[in-house]
Amino acid sequence: MTYGREKPTTRKDSPPIKVYCLPEERQPIESNAARVGLPLSSYLLTLGFGYEPKGVVDGEKIDDLMRINGDLGRLGGLLKLWLTNDVKTAQFGESTIRALLWKIEGTQAVMRDAIKSVVRPRAES
Repeated sequence: MTYGREKPTTRKDSPPIKVYCLPEERQPIESNAARVGLPLSSYLLTLGFGYEPKGVVDGEKIDDLMRINGDLGRLGGLLKLWLTNDVKTAQFGESTIRALLWKIEGTQAVMRDAIKSVVRPRAES
């Protein structure tokens, strides 16, 4: 019983809008919805209101992550070379190794920050 109060209308209570399309038309629409991280109905509703859905992944941040990952790989390679007592690293002293470890730690922190910023919050539809 609602005791005189009206139940608010929700989208689920409203009649749906049907869109007929061929399988080859449906596939790119579903792909685009998945790319921006929205369910198909939310994606189409967003487009219907004239908004362009924004992707949840920032491509520039992905490029930054790839660059940082390469930096970590190179730094890790230097550390591995030193740990294997390679003749190329015989001149590396303790201070050089500590600086390398410090650089690796700093690069990991940069990577953590980049990972946190790579996924944008989903816009409410």
